[in-house]
Amino acid sequence: MRLKSPRILPVPEAEWNEAQRSQLAPMAARGPVLNVFKTIARDSEALKAFMSWGGYILSRRNALAPREREIVVLRTGFLCRAGYEWAQHVPIGMRAGLTSEEIEHIKRGASAPGWNALDRALLDASDELHRDQFIGDATWAALKTHLSDKQCMDVVFTAGQYTQVCMMLNSFGVQLDAGQVLDPDFEAP
Repeated sequence: MRLKSPRILPVPEAEWNEAQRSQLAPMAARGPVLNVFKTIARDSEALKAFMSWGGYILSRRNALAPREREIVVLRTGFLCRAGYEWAQHVPIGMRAGLTSEEIEHIKRGASAPGWNALDRALLDASDELHRDQFIGDATWAALKTHLSDKQCMDVVFTAGQYTQVCMMLNSFGVQLDAGQVLDPDFEAP
């Protein structure tokens, strides 16, 4: 974690105003509301917009298979050094079909053993988007060998969304939710 305490505190349920309640109550009906949402709820208009785009990225409208999407999400979270994001998405990645070994290999990127050609292209694309905000020709060609135009667009949309999420998590100091454990690779130096 970049910060040991929040810069922007999550809004406690007892303090939710009407706009916050209308946005967060449906989440609360399913279980505890995550700190990321209670923090962004400080600006209910921002939360509304965030939920709309984030909902697209995590839905079936995103043409990437869940496993492919989670490779991009986790690599982006690792590159951004976002411990909260990593803690949230490791279980999602495992439900999407990633193994524990593959999740550890995501930290090493495309050079780690065991990746197929599409996995390597997704990892390379994530690295290039993080580094240059651009996918180079060779990586684009590798993606196009396996993916449609829409799927290639969704690679960029997914990496972009989760870069933004990581910026918010890191800068706002969003802390882990109850029961989560920080991966040691995300300990502050």
